[in-house]
Amino acid sequence: MERQFNAWSKQVPHFLWNVIIIAAVLAIGFLVKFVVKLLLNYYKNRKEAEYSFLRSFVTHFSRSLNHFIPLLTLNILLPYFALKDDYADDVKKWLGILLLISFAALLTNAIKILEDFIYYKYDLNKEDNLKERKVRTQLQFVRKLTTVLIILITLALILLSFDNVRKLGAGLLTGVGIGGIIIGFAAQKSLGNLLAGFQIAFTQPIRIDDVLVVEGEWGRVEDITLTYVVLNIWDQRRLILPINYFIEKPFQNWTRTTSQLLGTVFLYVDYEVPIDSLRTELTRLLNETPLWDKRVGILQVTDVKPSTIELRALVSARNSSIAFDLRCYIRENLIKYLQQNYPASLPKNRIQIDSAPDAFKKSFVSDV
Repeated sequence: MERQFNAWSKQVPHFLWNVIIIAAVLAIGFLVKFVVKLLLNYYKNRKEAEYSFLRSFVTHFSRSLNHFIPLLTLNILLPYFALKDDYADDVKKWLGILLLISFAALLTNAIKILEDFIYYKYDLNKEDNLKERKVRTQLQFVRKLTTVLIILITLALILLSFDNVRKLGAGLLTGVGIGGIIIGFAAQKSLGNLLAGFQIAFTQPIRIDDVLVVEGEWGRVEDITLTYVVLNIWDQRRLILPINYFIEKPFQNWTRTTSQLLGTVFLYVDYEVPIDSLRTELTRLLNETPLWDKRVGILQVTDVKPSTIELRALVSARNSSIAFDLRCYIRENLIKYLQQNYPASLPKNRIQIDSAPDAFKKSFVSDV
């Protein structure tokens, strides 16, 4: 059958034969694109939020398959092209390079499909998402590192396909010792950041969605790249820090082992404040709000000043955001309680005149 195919191909003009093969390849490409587009529209119209491997596959592979399958088909059919010997090697080389680039894009998208599956299995939308944050931090770093490696290996294979570059590389191997030292000094910071990224990914002093206090700013870890960390600050600003910052400098991590947190509310009141009544009011307020997680809720006298005493309400919440809202709620309502029921307990300044000369008293009264 192959002989009949070759005999039939020789009867057709070379130019027309090549056009027929290219048209067949384009038809395969359009067919793949049409099928993928139908699947995309099908999943787009469905309103299901449940994870689907096929949906993820189609979403991430839609563009890559549009050029990978035609290029693969073209490489398979390359021996059947009617090409002159002068052009055959060049066409084969460039088609191989294009197929290599397409395959690299396919691999990077395959990593995204795996990422979608891991994100589905380890959803961050949980009350206690410590394990999910661990896995996602490691996955994000590994994905970015693997993508960089795929790109570097692809570039290396493309360059090695050229004879001149291959000879140049063989010549460079003779000076690899000195060159390695020079490159090591030049890339010292980059290598340090890469090693810091490895350390953060697997020892995990910080994770995705961790709550940190860095440089006096409160925010959540939004992204961890190979070289820097993005902190989403509470007022929607972004703080960008080099990744080795979290290895070399101290910072606060409020969700290192758990998201639960204690919050404090300080009140400065007069000595006449009824502490027991205020403590009862605090208990009532805590029991009425869903912000409190029922772990800690106490009121203590923590300091005494010349004109006021310091009261500290210590309360607990499920996470830092809820703890902030709970503190504001307790502070506002305790002040309101004192204003409405014990206004004399609010801070005041006292001046007492025990014994003064009559002349001073008369002068003071006349001045008034």
